Amino acid sequence: MSRAAISSGTGRDVLSELEMASFSVLNQIVEPAVRLGLGSPGIFPIGLIVLETNGWRTGRRHRTPVLASVIGKHLLVSTIRGNRSHWMKNLSRRPEIQYWSWGRQRTARAVIFASDEASPRLDELPPLLVPLGAHLACLAKTLGWAFALLTPRDGETES
Repeated sequence: MSRAAISSGTGRDVLSELEMASFSVLNQIVEPAVRLGLGSPGIFPIGLIVLETNGWRTGRRHRTPVLASVIGKHLLVSTIRGNRSHWMKNLSRRPEIQYWSWGRQRTARAVIFASDEASPRLDELPPLLVPLGAHLACLAKTLGWAFALLTPRDGETES
């Protein structure tokens, strides 16, 4: 049965509703442990962080555990859900964010690469990240994925 055939009649897709409910339950279980520092990136270059974003419509604070890759002092987070990801929508509209890693709250600015967003200016990235930025922009446009490159504020690092 196609996705279009499983419609709730209210304009919201039943599969999308199930997807959101599944992530919501998983996040409620994982988020407290990750905020305490469990699974943080550092020893290994990939780990879990908790993003704190403000809803772009409601302004309400949301906490979402996501996988992050350490690239120098930056973190790379992504989602194959692309523009369906609420946390990515929040980041794109309010890029000044907070996140939890190693049991500490930190602040960062997000640079977004998404199919429904204008590509960021690559010359605003640190020189070593320009090739990565070009690659992320290409993946976002061709595959519909979304990426955020987080730059920690105030000289904060991951360990």
